Amino acid sequence: MRSERPKPLHRLCGRPMVLHVLDALAALDVTQVVVVVGHRGEWVTKALIEQAPPALRIEFVEQPAQRGTGDAAAVALTGLPDDDEEADVVVLPGDTPLLRPPTLAALVRYHRASGAGATLLTADVVEPAGYGRIVRGKGDLVERVVEDVDATDEERAITEVCTSIYCFRRGTLAPSLRRLSPANAQGEYYLTDVVGVLSAAGYPVHGFVAPDPIEAAGVNDRAQLALAEAELRDRINERWMRRGVTMWDPERTYVDATVELSHDVVLLPGVVLRGECSVGEGAEIGPECTLVDTTVGEGAEVRYTMAERAQIGADSVVGPFASLLPGAIVAPGERVASFSVVSPA
Repeated sequence: MRSERPKPLHRLCGRPMVLHVLDALAALDVTQVVVVVGHRGEWVTKALIEQAPPALRIEFVEQPAQRGTGDAAAVALTGLPDDDEEADVVVLPGDTPLLRPPTLAALVRYHRASGAGATLLTADVVEPAGYGRIVRGKGDLVERVVEDVDATDEERAITEVCTSIYCFRRGTLAPSLRRLSPANAQGEYYLTDVVGVLSAAGYPVHGFVAPDPIEAAGVNDRAQLALAEAELRDRINERWMRRGVTMWDPERTYVDATVELSHDVVLLPGVVLRGECSVGEGAEIGPECTLVDTTVGEGAEVRYTMAERAQIGADSVVGPFASLLPGAIVAPGERVASFSVVSPA
């Protein structure tokens, strides 16, 4: 990412990327969440303590040296209770923010119904470069996963790829991790190599194909971050429109995941709602407004306005071309004239 900020904390629609990953657990009955931290781990830990859903029981474990995904999984197991060998362990990378909860739930159901030692979420993609390829064998079972840098030309032609999202039987995962070797191009312990270990030991390994390949998209640079942001914004806008919000031009309407909108809200082109904004029923905002952590009352009209940590009362009219400074309060029914700057009372 070429950034001082740890990759999991880069923001998408107003929230750190890793929180979107944790959202995928919403449809599962999760006993314990373990987050493996490494580079700037204290920063990640602090952010999750402050912002993660309180219902999630999160344990943090440190991977002192980044020796690969297999090593990270082994470290993660130290944070799980060791009294249930029949439990399932779901492994998620911290940079796949587009995974949907129903897809993860379907993966776990499929894993349990099949009695597999492990089940991989896979995706069929047009451009598989950079991804590990799924090599299937007898009975369509997964025999192994070949990383892109280690693949032959024939294996690189495979379009089914590993998403790095797994469901393992707890009792088979730990011994399989102990059999990994760093004899590969990166000199790392690959979690994908567990597939070959399990298959060779006679445990069936299944592949569950994601219904939409975009869910498997990882974020490794700023360009991929922008693509993920666009996809998440489309989902957010569609959800609000189906709940009774009008958007004249959804492609030019930016609503953070933390925003709350009521019925019959109208958002005109160029509206940006960031942070903990709340908009009351029947309010109309836009065009060209940016509101940050601002409350808008029922029936209010806001035009060509910048506002931060402000309160706009019901049935008030703000703008055009108004600026509400942090702490500003617009009383119910009040009109803020054009080209006004409103300071805190």
